Amino acid sequence: MNNPLALIIDDEPDILELLDMTLGRMNISTRSATSLGQALELLNQQHFDLCLTDMRLPDGDGLSVVRHIQQHCPNTPVAMITAYGSLDTAITALKSGAFDFVTKPVDLQRLRELVNGALRLNQRQEAPLIEESDDPIQGSSPPIQQLRRQIAKLARSEAPLYISGESGSGKELVARRIHALGPRACHPFVPVNCGAIPSELMESEFFGHRKGSFTGAVADKPGLFQAASGGTLFLDEVADLPLAMQVKLLRAIQEKAVRPVGTQQEQPVNVRLLCATHKDLAVEVAEGRFRQDLFYRINVIELCVPPLRERREDIAPMARRILTQLAQRAGVEVPHIDPACMERLSNYRFPGNVRELENILERAFTLCEGDTIMASDIQLNASPLPGEDSALRQIDSLEDFLDDIERKALTQALEETRWNKTAAARRLGLTFRSMRYRLKKLGLED
Repeated sequence: MNNPLALIIDDEPDILELLDMTLGRMNISTRSATSLGQALELLNQQHFDLCLTDMRLPDGDGLSVVRHIQQHCPNTPVAMITAYGSLDTAITALKSGAFDFVTKPVDLQRLRELVNGALRLNQRQEAPLIEESDDPIQGSSPPIQQLRRQIAKLARSEAPLYISGESGSGKELVARRIHALGPRACHPFVPVNCGAIPSELMESEFFGHRKGSFTGAVADKPGLFQAASGGTLFLDEVADLPLAMQVKLLRAIQEKAVRPVGTQQEQPVNVRLLCATHKDLAVEVAEGRFRQDLFYRINVIELCVPPLRERREDIAPMARRILTQLAQRAGVEVPHIDPACMERLSNYRFPGNVRELENILERAFTLCEGDTIMASDIQLNASPLPGEDSALRQIDSLEDFLDDIERKALTQALEETRWNKTAAARRLGLTFRSMRYRLKKLGLED
């Protein structure tokens, strides 16, 4: 079996020699290029298992190499070598399709980890271990097909990934699939619900602690970063992290190291970070609840999981699959779904998404008396999603509804101005005469 072949692109002889020696000791053959033109010529001549390129080249930049490889040999992992502190450059490279990056001066341990990860990725592509039937992402609608394509592409990268989507839409399943398809699949996948950890225990839970560092610390304990070593750390509901913890998380991400509670020594960590939340992180940043610098660091690439209501054609096959799983666990025949019941499910908005569909069907499976689930066996939440048709369902008279809104606004303005009608009118953008008219019409005039 031939040794893997790597292309090294850098115009500094010392860096070329260092990379060549390091990869040679890993039984990896190398070819070298000192310019963009020379690199593109080599890439057109033969296949490489890995490419390492400097950002700054005499006749161009490393991003041109990344884009060329993405277009002409997308199965070749390419990593960027950047100057120390050039985080923006590294992020640009990751967004352009780079597998990972390493900074100068090159840390050889970090380089070896990167190279091994890239080669594992190639091995998985040549001998895929995961069958289509193992895919936890259910459905075949266009949005789901697009999601699968994005997952396959992002699994090849080491870039931090932000998974957005509504509650119950399957963000953790997406994170697990990305991990399973990537080069870290043989290492742990560690999911963390950030909202479920008490704030006073967060630092210890994330970074670990030393024996005796606080009351109750009866032994050394590794943190979540250490538990995910070599694998993937999935931070769900990351928006729930308190600001103080956000600062420490940012440092851990940037330095690729953590400091356990009770020690002054930092420990290097090697994890891929995936984050998710059902909240709008941009809004959280704008309102001061989430740090902007952390947002930019974890949101290198965003992947949006579509809500169930945007892929209605998936509801019927998903319902049958869920009922099949329930029946298998119970050791009984799979019940049928009455057409009227299926129509009702297909027309429902599913504010709780896939998780709500599972709960509805599990309840119906448990309570239905025959071998068919009828429309009367399912209980749907009468409250639709906010901002949609929730108000309309409660309106008997549009005029009364609007009068009620106006009455509440007028009363609030009067209370805030201590019932000074002139000031209240000004606050609402009304003339005093219009204010008097509205108060009288609504029975608020004394």
